[in-house]
Amino acid sequence: MIIESNRQIVDKNAALVFQFLSNLNNYRKLFPEDKIENWDATEDSCTCKIKGLSDIGLKRVATTPNTLIYLDSHGKSPIKFTLNIYLSEVNENQTEVYLIFEGSSINPFMKMMLEKPLTNFFNDFVSQVNNVKIS
Repeated sequence: MIIESNRQIVDKNAALVFQFLSNLNNYRKLFPEDKIENWDATEDSCTCKIKGLSDIGLKRVATTPNTLIYLDSHGKSPIKFTLNIYLSEVNENQTEVYLIFEGSSINPFMKMMLEKPLTNFFNDFVSQVNNVKIS
């Protein structure tokens, strides 16, 4: 199962957005407040429970400065997945942000249950990047 989020233009340069998104402590500001509980994070990883779904964990595996943040499932996540956050400089003060989720071991039944809530969750995530203070 592959989910690509909406693309969001952020009114910050790529280096600032990359720095912000590379620190997983900041993801608490991006996850929808009403859909998350049991939040725990470090700079390199985070875990939480998505209400109505399951526990989820993310760990930063690799980065390409100002263009890509590669995350893997981590901890108690019931499925194995990757989550890549792509950044593309539009101009000096704007960056396009989107993400691609890939869950290769998700069966068709789980896909039917997860696809819509995960798509909504990821779209909320990228739209929030433009709403938080990044400096």
